Amino acid sequence: MSLNPLSPTYDFVFKKVFGDNTRVLKDFLTAVLDLPPEEYKGLVVIDPNLNPELADDKHAVLDVKVTTSTGKVIHIEVQVKSQRSIWQRTLFYTSRMVVEQVKRGYQYNKINKVISILITDFTMIKETKAWHNRFRLYDETTKVRFPDSVEVNVLELPKVGESDGAHLGEWMRFFRAKTEEEFMTVARTNPAIDEAWGIIKVLSGDERTRALAEAREKARMDLDSWLGDARHEGLEEGLQKGRQEVARNALRKNMAYADIVDLTGLSLDEIKLLAADLSS
Repeated sequence: MSLNPLSPTYDFVFKKVFGDNTRVLKDFLTAVLDLPPEEYKGLVVIDPNLNPELADDKHAVLDVKVTTSTGKVIHIEVQVKSQRSIWQRTLFYTSRMVVEQVKRGYQYNKINKVISILITDFTMIKETKAWHNRFRLYDETTKVRFPDSVEVNVLELPKVGESDGAHLGEWMRFFRAKTEEEFMTVARTNPAIDEAWGIIKVLSGDERTRALAEAREKARMDLDSWLGDARHEGLEEGLQKGRQEVARNALRKNMAYADIVDLTGLSLDEIKLLAADLSS
């Protein structure tokens, strides 16, 4: 392979590796979570879009979203760049997955546990050297845990050492791998990681797929930059302009409308209007 393999932290690659292969997904989830084995017998990957309840509500897309045999909802997301509001963003996505389970009639007994897994390529928690932190609701005084409800797992790649073995450590080194040699080394440790590496080899070797993955990643980074500047200035107008500019750049690269909606949060109609404006 003449070029370095595509990174599993690219959202397009991540979704292909974990969203399209339940065997790989199951092995990764087993490494992160402490759920009983029977939870993984009926994993179902579902639509990652968190559909807004109101027209002006925030549009949210998760990298991979899955339900377990008993209905627990898990979302897995990769963030390569630090954001000022990363904690609030995680809270918003996790809370929305609780709320969207409540249908008409307010059947609160139908709410299943929600689990978020956030993989970061930056240090998010400076108070500890631990690279896997699991947050749950509990009373700080009595240590009594709130019954099964919400759990947030944060996995920080920069903190992982080469000597950190075990199941999850192997997966973390897979996410950090850059070269073919690094991927092959970690792939030898686990059949599921070897399968994931095989998917990345195929994706990396296809010129069109590689171009799409790299274009999506650049568009996502451009969007993060635009949104960061706009939020810093407190300008809602700036947020919209940023999304539109990223959408225009993606249209110039002939990216599919659905992918642009995914990246920017703009509606399909807005994307079509921008496309028509560019072609006029």
